[in-house]
Amino acid sequence: MNNTRSSIKKGKFLDIGELYEQQENFDQAVVYFERSADLFQTEEVTTSANQCRLKVAQFSAQSGKYPKAIEIYEEIARHSLNNNLLKYGARGHLLNAGICQLCKGDVVAITNALEKYQDMDPTFSRTREYKLLADLAAAVDEEDVAKFTAAVKEFDSISRLDAWRTTLLLRVKETLKAKELEEDDLT
Repeated sequence: MNNTRSSIKKGKFLDIGELYEQQENFDQAVVYFERSADLFQTEEVTTSANQCRLKVAQFSAQSGKYPKAIEIYEEIARHSLNNNLLKYGARGHLLNAGICQLCKGDVVAITNALEKYQDMDPTFSRTREYKLLADLAAAVDEEDVAKFTAAVKEFDSISRLDAWRTTLLLRVKETLKAKELEEDDLT
């Protein structure tokens, strides 16, 4: 009976979260996806819990709550690396976490994150995702919009960036452009 109640709650929370997602009320969607993830985790249904947590990370980043999104992406990447079936998806989660780091605009934080990701997954430094993040971090550090754009185009020509990643990368690019304009005004 208690197990049935829990399943009904999970289903309701998930349905409500999806309804808020459709209405683009992402703050409320986060609340219900978090509740659903907690219930799935309680019953050790990790895959479903992680799917809900990925929604929380996605919507948190969209709302500018980058630290929360980073924490979730990194934790899911860490979990994925310990599972032979999921380990190849870890680099996507690390890429998402890295993009969120870039959105924060802290070059030291992204550099430290790249080192941390290499420690988590020694193969990460040989991936296209790592190269993209490293190139973007260098472009942000140098405040070079053209270099930033070239790195994104190069990656996108082989692996299409989804709308979510594109939106966040455009935020970073706009910040870079604004810094470039400020410097032009000062000279």
